[in-house]
Amino acid sequence: MTPELEDLVAQIRACRICRDVPFAGPPLPHEPRPVVMASSEAKIMIAGQAPGTKVHASGVPFTDRSGDRLREWLGVTSDEFYDTRNFAIAPMGFCFPGQDARGGDLPPRRECAVTWRARLMQLMPQVGLVLVIGQYAQAWHMPDERKANLTDTVANWRAVFMRNVTPRVLPLPHPSWRNTAWLKRNPWFTEELLPVLRTEIAMRLQRRE
Repeated sequence: MTPELEDLVAQIRACRICRDVPFAGPPLPHEPRPVVMASSEAKIMIAGQAPGTKVHASGVPFTDRSGDRLREWLGVTSDEFYDTRNFAIAPMGFCFPGQDARGGDLPPRRECAVTWRARLMQLMPQVGLVLVIGQYAQAWHMPDERKANLTDTVANWRAVFMRNVTPRVLPLPHPSWRNTAWLKRNPWFTEELLPVLRTEIAMRLQRRE
């Protein structure tokens, strides 16, 4: 990791903006615990939403059922997934944002992207592929290609993925168990997108699919 990136990651992990000096809503209702994985070698970035309760407790990204499904989608082992030479993991909100009255997770804190995201991306120019999970990551990483809803955005994945830009971008739904019904309604995701995703991941990790 370069000294500049190491310093930025340390600043992110020590961040308390949304708790102490929030500018995008009421203060975070609990102690911040920013979760981020970054390196100067990572080939792929996973841009998700924000940590959930289990990840907030563990401090390690995707240590939950969503992570199990995501690793299955990617066709990678846990060792490959948590190897920072392979993946950087940078959600739109680095801290668990809390829950709404129904027990669902609140949206990512907006302070995170405004304060940190552009600098983090600038210091990882070696990333060749960004997997944008959910509407908040898609709004930041592919604003011109985002459609009226997540289904249409992900369904347009070929056009987004084949753009002549670096890094390449691939939109995905959230791997949450809550999206199981979505996956059943949209079989093209499993039949068409996932084989391309797995081949791309295998190529970038320099192993055979």
